[in-house]
Amino acid sequence: MTRILSSKLTRRTLLTGSAALIAAPALALGATQEKPVTVVTAKRNISSFTLRRWQDHFDNLKNGAILADIESRSLMFWSEDGKTTRLYPTSIPLTEQLTKRGRTRIVRKVIGPSWRPTAAMKRRNPEWPDYVGPGPDNPLGTHALYLSWTYYRIHGTNDTRKIGRRSSNGCIGLYNEQIADLYGLTKIGTQVILL
Repeated sequence: MTRILSSKLTRRTLLTGSAALIAAPALALGATQEKPVTVVTAKRNISSFTLRRWQDHFDNLKNGAILADIESRSLMFWSEDGKTTRLYPTSIPLTEQLTKRGRTRIVRKVIGPSWRPTAAMKRRNPEWPDYVGPGPDNPLGTHALYLSWTYYRIHGTNDTRKIGRRSSNGCIGLYNEQIADLYGLTKIGTQVILL
């Protein structure tokens, strides 16, 4: 019994310490800049967040900017006026072959998206349905930001185990609460880079 209790305390200490370590760079960054960075932490599968400067990736913040970092499994958002910054944990594509990198933009925003697997997805997973309407079974979650690349989206997920993992067929996934937050901050034309 003592061994199990000791194991739980160690895990709890580790998780608490990890959360503090994740927040530390954001707090330090906020202290060196005049505006704070909001770090939205993961519930599980904590990503190895890397805080970035928008100036290293974008020429300006016109319409706002999103940087999805495949390696650190995180997404950063900067508002057009530079006053709002967010950092979210994400799911990423299962393989490098399913990963698209480069510059794109948001071309459509949908609350309660429907989903149809692509032909390639159906070949890999013939048991999948041809269509899923909005609701708790929808793999796109509650909100979707459609990118200028066909079939690629930043969207929510109803399966929270996917966040922080390689689990998508090409899209970037966020917790439903966090995609709702990002949805409210973005607009058609928001710049997006996947790196």
